[in-house]
Amino acid sequence: MLTEQDRNLLLHLLEMPTAGPLETGPDGPRPRLSEAQLCYAEAAAKLGFIVEKHERPAPDTLLGEHVPLPVRLAAADPGFLADQPSMVLRLGPDLPQADTIMFNVHLDTVAGMPPVSYDGTVFRGRGAIDAKGPAVALLAGIGAALAADPSLVANTRILIQAVSGEEGGAMGVFGTRPLVEQGYYGRLNLFCEPTGMRFLSKCTAAMTACVRVDGDDAIDDNPDGGHNATVLLGYISQRLAEVLPRYAVDGRVCVAGIHTGHLHNRVYGTGRLMLNLSYGRTETGDRLAKVLESEVGRALSEFGARYRDHHDLARTAADASAITTVEWHKRGLPTLESKEDEWVTDLLDLGLTQWPADEPAFTCDALWMADRPGTYTAVLGPGQLDRNHAHAEGEYAEEAELAEFADAVSAILLCFARQRATRSLTGRAR
Repeated sequence: MLTEQDRNLLLHLLEMPTAGPLETGPDGPRPRLSEAQLCYAEAAAKLGFIVEKHERPAPDTLLGEHVPLPVRLAAADPGFLADQPSMVLRLGPDLPQADTIMFNVHLDTVAGMPPVSYDGTVFRGRGAIDAKGPAVALLAGIGAALAADPSLVANTRILIQAVSGEEGGAMGVFGTRPLVEQGYYGRLNLFCEPTGMRFLSKCTAAMTACVRVDGDDAIDDNPDGGHNATVLLGYISQRLAEVLPRYAVDGRVCVAGIHTGHLHNRVYGTGRLMLNLSYGRTETGDRLAKVLESEVGRALSEFGARYRDHHDLARTAADASAITTVEWHKRGLPTLESKEDEWVTDLLDLGLTQWPADEPAFTCDALWMADRPGTYTAVLGPGQLDRNHAHAEGEYAEEAELAEFADAVSAILLCFARQRATRSLTGRAR
């Protein structure tokens, strides 16, 4: 089980609000993320870790179509990035990438600060399972491995990325991504997320599309005098819901919602239709994006032809193409699918269960390890997002499942150290 020191560290981290403005809004409390990272580093220092890097992301990390629109909008506040630092901890000498294992944990959380508690078996609080609990269990597991083989750090370099920007739809663009691009990764890279202790070696990505209608309102006595965004977006959404799923061969289509207005005595000429499209391969995402745009165009043409003589919808039909646009709020993210590796089978032989082939993967920061030569990346962690109420009321982590994860980390680290003789000493992470 976890030690009293581990429990106190987790409870202390749970008491710190670390949700960023993407979750809490611009008027929310400033996240104590830097303080939480320093607290985590202090605990890691007892194992011998040093702080390799601790700084805010550079402004140019927010450039490019892969940066979600909410992040770009939030960056208009010059203090946004100042409150979103990330940290790299290192244990061991400056060895080649082939002798490096990297663990990624995120200390930011979703919004909400429910009461923090521990009843002897269960921790409750925001981040208990996603992912402050796994972060603490990670240190416990590394400590157990060092106790079992103190010499392993002579031939193994251990990196921990303690990042910001995983939650709130940030997709790791200013947390994990720049650290990976700067070379802070290893031969084996494990992202600590709730997987039910199943070894997940792939990661989906997602796009967010907004179909916008920007027309003129009308009063209820003369609904034909303006544009009816409600009817137009409803027509488009039905078509997309019918057609798009057949192209999402390794992902899902979510027709998320329409908003035009709340009142009953007017016709709304402006509105938004939101869609989220997940995909398991980059080519699937590219295909989905093209199909979405073409299907919106077809729906507009059909709407124009069908309602051009309709008493109340004729103006909407005539102007449909002119007042409707597709706006991408998130696009261009990579996907991860680690190729099978002979020595990875040794990890599975430790008793780990592989993620079922017929169960969809999910999206997390591991996607930024896509196409990194000489590496293997997987997602592994205690608990499950739904069962442990991550992102919801009542988030919890059982101490036993955190301890199970610590045991797995220890076994993986010892296995990795034993395999040194079979790894090619090429490439350096720094």
